[in-house]
Amino acid sequence: MQIEILIRSFLDGAYDERLLDIYADETKISYQRERYINAIKKFEQCYKPGDVELFSAPGRSEIGGNHTDHQNGEVLAASVNLDTIGIVKKTDDNVIRLVSDNYDEIIIRLDDVSVKEKEKETTKALIKGVVSGFLERKYAVGGFQAYITSDVLIGAGLSSSAAFETLIGTILSGLYNCGKVSATEIAIIGQYAENVYFGKPCGLMDQMASSTGNLVHIDFANPENPQVEKIDFDMEKYGYRLCITDTKGSHADLTDEYAAVPKEMKLVAKYFGKEVLRDVSANDVLENIHNLRERLGDRCVLRALHFICENERVQKEVRALKSGKIGAFLENVKDSGNSSFKYLQNVYSNQDIKNQNVSVALLVSEMLLGENGVCRVHGGGFAGTIQAFVKNEYVESYKSGMDNVFGNGSCKDLRIRKYGGIKVL
Repeated sequence: MQIEILIRSFLDGAYDERLLDIYADETKISYQRERYINAIKKFEQCYKPGDVELFSAPGRSEIGGNHTDHQNGEVLAASVNLDTIGIVKKTDDNVIRLVSDNYDEIIIRLDDVSVKEKEKETTKALIKGVVSGFLERKYAVGGFQAYITSDVLIGAGLSSSAAFETLIGTILSGLYNCGKVSATEIAIIGQYAENVYFGKPCGLMDQMASSTGNLVHIDFANPENPQVEKIDFDMEKYGYRLCITDTKGSHADLTDEYAAVPKEMKLVAKYFGKEVLRDVSANDVLENIHNLRERLGDRCVLRALHFICENERVQKEVRALKSGKIGAFLENVKDSGNSSFKYLQNVYSNQDIKNQNVSVALLVSEMLLGENGVCRVHGGGFAGTIQAFVKNEYVESYKSGMDNVFGNGSCKDLRIRKYGGIKVL
């Protein structure tokens, strides 16, 4: 569609219904309208006017399954109404040109998408990795120009990188493959880009939740072919909203803390001759707990039992949502948070006990909420964010209380979005 027509249509409110359908929050329509108009104008500043298409991919929130995916476990995740959007024009020169927010233009020639060590941990690496993943699966690729902007909070556990990878995959699917590349394939390609090209050994949960959309139950028993099940559940209809609080804790120097979690879980699995804990039962651990404690130490045992119980909790959460039992669901969310704090032990770093942002956030949340919600550590842990499900009528007072501790705007009232990576217009 021509840029002038698009801008006029947004100004006239012609797409308000579409924006509400995607972002599920009537109070944010004017923000989204202005955001898209500004992005279209930015595209016009960077590239020649012409017919453009609009794409979107959401951030995600882990609902259940804290540190389970790397052990072939199960997770419950949700796409949220913070997203990465792209204003895109198809070209015929076999070159991708892309400007992201205020960064310099990235240029990628599609006749060379090989891995380069000097490009590790760069946006260029992610794009090349997605293109390479499409080519390996015999999908078509081609050139385009794009202006991309995101309101997914960076470093806040909402997976801005997965949203970006999903967006690039959705663009290539839409422009060159009639939109027929499945959400699962786009997610797997995104993980490949992050693992091989970017150099980050992430699991598949982030990409799968972003690509698939809505509440999604993912079983990684076979990580090459994960089983994905969408869960239709309107959280607000049942009286609750999802809130995420950024505690402003630093992730610096936490690599060893994160790496120790899967390492210690796999040591327990190895004791039983297994690769991952998915193949070990609670009875196995309890019957061998004396030897495990002597050989591996207590934390390994605690983390292993957290995984086994957390995996079962995901199944309980899914059953509760399917049957409309919000109370049972919330009880399991609370139990998940308690297990992460006490047994997984990923709420603060033992190397920096002076700074315990997440612990403070959880304590303040429990004091503010009482019986009006539940909270838990969100994502990898040690620093970053917490998650809370809050009764609708208490959301504003909860946000105010959390902002008072961590700064204005720290607590976000989000909606679960029903779409993953999509073509908006």
